[in-house]
Amino acid sequence: MTTYLWNPPAVQSLPVRGKTECLPVNRLFFVGRNYHAHAVEMGSPVDKVAERAFYFTKSHHSLVESGATVPYPPETKNYHYEMELVLVIGKAGFRIPEAQAHEHIYGYATGLDMTRRDLQLVAREKGRPWDMGKDLEQGAVCSEVVPMPGVVLDKGEIELAVNGVTKQKSDLSKLIWNIREIIADLSLYYHLQPGDLIYTGTPEGVGPVLSGDKITGHVEGVGSLELNIGPAE
Repeated sequence: MTTYLWNPPAVQSLPVRGKTECLPVNRLFFVGRNYHAHAVEMGSPVDKVAERAFYFTKSHHSLVESGATVPYPPETKNYHYEMELVLVIGKAGFRIPEAQAHEHIYGYATGLDMTRRDLQLVAREKGRPWDMGKDLEQGAVCSEVVPMPGVVLDKGEIELAVNGVTKQKSDLSKLIWNIREIIADLSLYYHLQPGDLIYTGTPEGVGPVLSGDKITGHVEGVGSLELNIGPAE
């Protein structure tokens, strides 16, 4: 029996609608610039014909459930929200054909990719990794998981509000790389595993929040989330 110097971290998990069991979370993948209008507002338009999708990751220890209050993070003055549909993998796969992508879908959730935008942009300009801007503590928010085995979502409203004022509003039909394409492409790089979460990208309208703000959002047919921004530590 293995013993440790201190207690290992608890298994990260999410509640599942209609079930008493929780879903153990494996890895957190994020698709970058997957809505044209958002890519444009970030100053990096996407040409799908000439480019492939690109991804970044966050530690699963950055995961926090919807409804939480999180502190305004350190070392930033420009903390941004990004509302996203979260795809939940339920079956292992590697080099998955697009036609079989649906077989690997367990369900969906709603999520926030919270970002220290000032740090991200500095890193981008200097050609450095985005980790300090993206992989921050309590910076990956996720709702309960909604089981939808085999269902491929190709449309549905996605919306976010701050203090009741709508900031982001678009439709899943505007994804540059759709659900099947994301699964097939990401599985060329990684052996996808049950519990992998794929944040599929955010629409235009990203912007800053401050201590005391409340973020709410929803994806049609999936569900809603909320996040409260507390005082800085």
